[in-house]
Amino acid sequence: MDVKQLKALVMVAETGSVTRAAELLHLVQPAVTRQIRALEHELGVALFDRTRHGMRPTAAGLSLADRARRALTELDRARAELMVAPGSVAGIVSVGLLESTAELLSGPLVSAVRRRHPGIELRVLSAYSGHLQQWLDDGDVDLTLLYNLESTSSLQVRPLVREKLWVVAPATAGLRADRPVTVADAASRPLVLPTPGHGLRTLIDRALAPVRDDVEVTVQTNAMGIQKRLVQEGYGWTILPGAGLTADVAAGSLSAAPLTEPEVWRTIVLGLPRAGRVTPAVEAVAQQLAAQVHATARHGQWMSAEAAR
Repeated sequence: MDVKQLKALVMVAETGSVTRAAELLHLVQPAVTRQIRALEHELGVALFDRTRHGMRPTAAGLSLADRARRALTELDRARAELMVAPGSVAGIVSVGLLESTAELLSGPLVSAVRRRHPGIELRVLSAYSGHLQQWLDDGDVDLTLLYNLESTSSLQVRPLVREKLWVVAPATAGLRADRPVTVADAASRPLVLPTPGHGLRTLIDRALAPVRDDVEVTVQTNAMGIQKRLVQEGYGWTILPGAGLTADVAAGSLSAAPLTEPEVWRTIVLGLPRAGRVTPAVEAVAQQLAAQVHATARHGQWMSAEAAR
């Protein structure tokens, strides 16, 4: 198999169409068809089911496309690192941001990296901590923010900041930073919560455990933006980390108060893989990401964040 075949495989798998894949690869359709058939002949397995609705990857096709995507990314990274002036830092770096921190950190991080290291091509992904950790393990991101994790045999972490969870309500509720809300008081309201299995939901459930029988959950969602919108529209209160609230509270679209009795904290860490070489480009982005996290906390842009102990 060669690079052209792998590119064709990935593009057809992503688009579900040979015609669309050919357009994106700037090839004629028969050429893409030949590349897919050559791969299937070499491997002795069907990589796609040809259906009325397009090309559907088989289990073998999905597996190979996943590996091909990573191989092509590594080749792109190598090309970017080698085609650079001596002494410069360059390459492709994929960085993961917790969904609650993406709005706060993505712009400053991109700005800092472009200013200091213009040879680095940055790819920013956002997800929940569990997904980000899996992506780091699989090599889909080079570094990522995670929370409440310690170093393992496959993962090295650098604690950055710890942040408090906040009770969040419509602006009309008038919650304030200097008037904490107890868990019991929050539990007495209808709640909009993350879906079960979400790391934040685990923290919330632990806090609510003593009053679990009294909790009314009106809706559950796996997207923080939807969670905040539902609170704005009056479907209930919620509990969120401070990083995802700064802009909303400043704009007056939501009100928030620290959760207390008990207080709930989480520690944000920077995760890097132990296996393989951490390139100069990855280390440069790691330094900039850590600097941006500390700067936002120091300047009060990250509600209730403090240096990790």
